[in-house]
Amino acid sequence: MTVPHIVKGSALILGFVLVAGATAALPALRDNQKIRDGLISTAIAYEIGRKCDSLDARWLTGIGFLNSLRSHALDLGYSRAQISAFIDDDAEKDILEAEARALLEAKGGVEGQWETYCEVGRREIAAGSRIGTLLQ
Repeated sequence: MTVPHIVKGSALILGFVLVAGATAALPALRDNQKIRDGLISTAIAYEIGRKCDSLDARWLTGIGFLNSLRSHALDLGYSRAQISAFIDDDAEKDILEAEARALLEAKGGVEGQWETYCEVGRREIAAGSRIGTLLQ
């Protein structure tokens, strides 16, 4: 099984979305590092929580964090309609999914060897990273 549900199964199911493209005055939200990194971290934490029996995703913390990213996007001037447009953009989902998958792998997560996901999760918790704060 691949990790195609990393982004689709976390950020989008939890209700946070990005802008696929914004108005001419605003760059695409996919180019905002805070938003991009936050979604990728949330997706990785969600996937670790799904695959690792000894760790769980902190759902309320994750939802709160995703809502803060959404608020950040609104504060930057993006409309709710622009933010919601991302849900239907499969190409954007695929891009974020690939980035999350690559980062999880770079951190030592080996698909099908779920204990490696647990190891990544424990290291992230110990480091106090964004991924770690979204796990318990």
